[in-house]
Amino acid sequence: MAIRKKSTKSPPVLSHEFVLQNHADIVSCVAMVFLLGLMFEITAKASIIFVTLQYNVTLPATEEQATESASLYYYGIKDLATVFFYMLVAIIIHAVIQEYMLDKINRRMHFSKTKHSKFNESGQLSAFYLFACVWGTFILISENYISDPTILWRAYPHNLMTFQMKFFYISQLAYWLHAFPELYFQKTKKEDIPRQLVYIGLYLFHIAGAYLLNLNHLGLVLLVLHYFVEFLFHISRLFYFSNEKYQKGFSLWAVLFVFGRLLTLILSVLTVGFGLARAENQKLDFSTGNFNVLAVRIAVLASICITQAFMMWKFINFQLRRWREHSAFQAPAVKKKPTVTKGRSSKKGTENGVNGTLTSNVADSPRNRKEKSS
Repeated sequence: MAIRKKSTKSPPVLSHEFVLQNHADIVSCVAMVFLLGLMFEITAKASIIFVTLQYNVTLPATEEQATESASLYYYGIKDLATVFFYMLVAIIIHAVIQEYMLDKINRRMHFSKTKHSKFNESGQLSAFYLFACVWGTFILISENYISDPTILWRAYPHNLMTFQMKFFYISQLAYWLHAFPELYFQKTKKEDIPRQLVYIGLYLFHIAGAYLLNLNHLGLVLLVLHYFVEFLFHISRLFYFSNEKYQKGFSLWAVLFVFGRLLTLILSVLTVGFGLARAENQKLDFSTGNFNVLAVRIAVLASICITQAFMMWKFINFQLRRWREHSAFQAPAVKKKPTVTKGRSSKKGTENGVNGTLTSNVADSPRNRKEKSS
């Protein structure tokens, strides 16, 4: 009786593109549920919490301001639902950029696995940093932050925000929260996960801190400054992957990185250490959102200084590693010492070789002696 052998075929492995497309389809369906909920009266109230910004207040028009009334916003617990919805939107946009832009470039360039993951990371982050930097700069110009820097600490607490300001912070929190599930969707290597978790956590900590402590003016300026410097780094890395001779972008980024860290510390100390420290109202009041007390100011400055020191430490290590690799690549090959035959004159040595070293086709080689004897 013949014994049937068990099949040893391994189950089919899902490709990376299939996993990305599958999770993007699922997330798209979930987001569509909230959008379709707006069409029905029964579910409209619940869907509005996820889709639109909450906690708006309409201020009447004054003589000094425009004739139209202003609609401002403050934060509350319902913002978590809005952040969740736009986190789904960020996942969908991430998948679209990956599939229709980055994957096509990867197929043409034929990157290695290491360069493939780094190229995807820089491609996604450069697109986000560019968009957020342009958006943040538009808010700074429209609200006269550049012409009047005292707006960073004047009239604190800044518990009322414009639509653009609040939507900007909601989008920032949603984007960096979406980075957690993307670690699974992108199949990030285990050794890269701790590094990813650290900088995602730092972004969420500082953005949420500025949002909850009503330091949104200072937070916006520091984010635009930081995003601009990071955009230069990632766009330079993209050019480097396409042509490894391209190094000028990293040199410009190195200068602006140090300048950005110094400017961040100056603005933080000027706003928190001097501006808020001289304010009249320095009482902790949760109802009005006033956190201008000594303990909070010290905690804010300490967190900013520690983060900037950590980034400078990582920057110095990165530059040292780059310089070592560059110097090792540029080091000339070690030449072997020449072996000169004793009893030869320097004149004849020069004729038979180069700088006293014998070449392979000199007249005194054994082969030439044999030809002469014949």
